[in-house]
Formats: sequence, C-alpha cells, structure tokens
Amino acid sequence: MKQPPAAPVQTGIAGLDDILAGGLPRNRLFLLQGDPGVGKTTAALQFLLKGAASGERGLYVTLSETREELEAVAGSHGWSLEAVEVYELAVVDETSKGDYTLFHPSEVELNETTEGVLQVVDRLKPSRVVFDSLSELRLLARDPLRYRRQILALKQFFIGRECTVLLLDDRSSGPSDLQLESIAHGVIDLEQSSPDYGAERRRLRVKKMRGVKFRGGYHDFKIDTGGVAVYPRLVAAEHHEPFRAESIPSGLAELDALLGGGIDRGSSTLIVGPAGSGKTSLALHYAIAVARSGGKAALFTFEEGLGTLLTRAAGFGWDLATLVKEGRIVLRQIDAAEMSPGEFAAIVRSTVEESGAPLVVIDSLNGYLSAMPEERHLLLHLHELLSYLSQVGTASLLVMAQHGLLGMAMQSPLDVSYLADSVVLLRYFESAGAIRQAISVVKKRSGAHERTIRQFELGSNGIRIGPPLHEFQGVLTGVPVHRGGAGTLMGESGGARNH
Repeated sequence: MKQPPAAPVQTGIAGLDDILAGGLPRNRLFLLQGDPGVGKTTAALQFLLKGAASGERGLYVTLSETREELEAVAGSHGWSLEAVEVYELAVVDETSKGDYTLFHPSEVELNETTEGVLQVVDRLKPSRVVFDSLSELRLLARDPLRYRRQILALKQFFIGRECTVLLLDDRSSGPSDLQLESIAHGVIDLEQSSPDYGAERRRLRVKKMRGVKFRGGYHDFKIDTGGVAVYPRLVAAEHHEPFRAESIPSGLAELDALLGGGIDRGSSTLIVGPAGSGKTSLALHYAIAVARSGGKAALFTFEEGLGTLLTRAAGFGWDLATLVKEGRIVLRQIDAAEMSPGEFAAIVRSTVEESGAPLVVIDSLNGYLSAMPEERHLLLHLHELLSYLSQVGTASLLVMAQHGLLGMAMQSPLDVSYLADSVVLLRYFESAGAIRQAISVVKKRSGAHERTIRQFELGSNGIRIGPPLHEFQGVLTGVPVHRGGAGTLMGESGGARNH
C-alpha cells in the first residue's frame, strides 16, 4: 500500500509556508540564495528555531561566521540559540597546515572540512541542518567539477537520514549557479534593492520546488525585530467568500439618491476632485455612517496625520475618536516610503479579515502612487487588492486628487477610473461672487444612478447636499450660466436669487 506523503516542514516564516502550500518537502536538500545582507542567515535561524519548538534537533554549520556573531543576530530578534547546535568550522584548520606530498593542499582542506561536518551529523542525528555558506566550500574546491562532486556527495550522504537540509549561498560565483540549482530539490531566491528615497525593498521568488504547487512570482518581505516577514503575492481568486448583495447607505437621502441607493458591497468607488473639495470628508462621512449603523470600517491614510483627521472630524461634529477607541473604525496612517506594496496589501487583508469591515477607505491614491514611484506594476498591485476586497464583499472608497481647481481641463496624475465600479466627481464652481462645490456621479457599473449635479457643502453640522442644480448650465466648467428659475443655492438668505 502506498504511503501518504509526509507532512511538509514548516520554515518558521508563515508567509513563506503559505507560498509553499504548507512548507518544505521533508527530508530534502534546498538552496536559499541571495546577495549578502538580504536575510539568509535570519531566515535559516528561524527555520532551525521552528524545528526546535517542535522537538526537532537542529544543526547550524557555519563556515564563515562565529558562534558569537550568530548569537548576536539571534539576540537582535529576541531569540536564544540554546536549543540549536552550532558547529563552527574554520576554512583552514590548523591541523591541515603542513607539507602535502600526494595531494594538493586545497584537496586535503576540502576533505577535512566535509569529513568533520559529516561526523557531527552522524553524532547528533539532527532533523534540520543549515550550511552557511557554500561560497567557502566553493573556494576550497577551486575547481567547479570538484565542487559539484562535493555537493552531490553531500546530498547523497543525507539520503535516508531523515534530515531536511538548507544550503545558503551568497552567489559569489556569479548571478546564478545552475549546477547547484539542478542538484537542489528546491531553490528560493532572495533579492534586495535600494530606491532613490525610502527604505530598501526586499522580495523573494521560489524558483524551483519539486512536487509542490507553490505560488509563483515575486513576494515582498522585510526583516524586522522578530525575524523575516514574508507577504505572499495577493491572488484575489483564492479568497472568494459568499456575501449578501446589498447597498451601504450614507445616511444622507440626497447622496443615496445620487448613488442609486448607496455604495454596493463588493464594489469600488473612486472619489475624485480638486484639492480641498471635500473628498476625504465625504469618505470619512461614509466610514462614520457604517460605524454608527453597527458595522465596522477601516481607513488607511497616506497623507493626513491621525491628529489632523481627528480634528477635522470634530470640526464637523463627528466623534471619530470615540468610534476609533471602541474599535468600530480602524484608523491607520501609512508611511509608504517605508512600506512595499505587498506589505500594504497584507495589512489591508489582515485588517479586513480580523474586523470583518464591510468598508475600506484608501486616502489617497496620490499618496499611494507617489510614495512608491519606483515600484513596477503598482497598478496591478492595486487592481488585485481591489479584486480581493470585491471577492470578500468589502466595499472600497478610493480618494484621488486632480491637478487644478476649476474647469473641465483638470487632470488626474494617473487614470485609475477603469479600476472603479463607481466614480463620484466633486467640483468647484463660482456663483454670485462666491466659491461653491458640486457633486455628481458619473459612473456606476452595478446599477442605475442619478445623473444630476447637486450642490455639496461642508459645515459644522457635517455634509449637506442640495437639490439638483437645474437652473444652472456649465457647473462642471467652474463658471456656470444661470438659466433662471426659482431655485436657491444652499447657504444663501431666504428668497435670494442667483444670477
């Protein structure tokens, strides 16, 4: 009878285990490669410490770093290496110094090095082994053929010993050692880049993993206190959850009329307009309306400080601070210069899953796009994030500022309207020597919406939306023409006419 496959070996890095569909195949040899400083040693220590927590014996064979250096790395993350056996191996052992008559000195040193390692493995019988790093063995071998034979012999040695082996390589021989990659059961590449501004970016890719249906592509990760944190690339199709199709009302009859009943769950709405026209206030009003109705909302701000946002809400008579304190609104300021797109998507996802929030606000896309200008395919990251929110039934409000103040010629820094299911347009217009604001809905995929233009006003009592501006022509140009009629704009004295 065929035996079921053994359970995978967890790496101690939750995101990496998710990418690998549970972990590394048991009792195989793997290659973890990347430039110096990318995080190989930290990841390897997590791998061994995870095994120690599960009662598995671990062995760290270091050919370049001392035990004190490894303990310093572990200590910086709050770890102890007491449960891990560390075997220090100098590249040139004192006993290997002398005259060699039959063998080249490098051959003797290589044989003594590998023989010492194998003896330790036989004595300890570990379940997990890390070799750090292969560049030292490569230097001892000198000849590529001898080096390949040595790695093959090492792989052969571990067959049948029920041991999962992790080989670390700094790629000192070049960008890619195809011979080494062909020997390993799996290969994981770690990369690091430095943008013109902000913190360094790190990402990994599972290049090869025999017998595992892993998630391909690049995945962002970072090194923080506590070790390596990997953020698997978001695949929206993997997270579909059934939800009840319904509209989320705003609490304002006029705004709900414009939107055809409100914002639909699982849809994305773009609020666009010039600076100061009330985009953030409108999104904040919706988040507060959801919280007051017994739901939860999550608001991620890239530009405004939390204190400024709380002060703004208080000026409109909204007790945002209490709603945040009670956990009905999750408010988080994002410093995109210190955060990769993958990490931001992971934060949004975890917030939605933990809180069950039916509404997410991202304020603003200008900050999101401008703070990460060197990130490739940033719109694809955003598209996948919005698709994920749609799959789980969460409505998203996206705020974006346009360049300019008046007129139809205003431009967006990037056309993202195609990503949104609905588009709410805010505009300034002039009337009777005063600057006023107008609101309209120019797109809604999920149903009918009102096609009128209404006046929009912010005051101490929050948001007010007036009746349709039937008596005006050209409001969206910023300088409308009054066509007559008995209509009165909000904020004017009773009976006053606009000309």
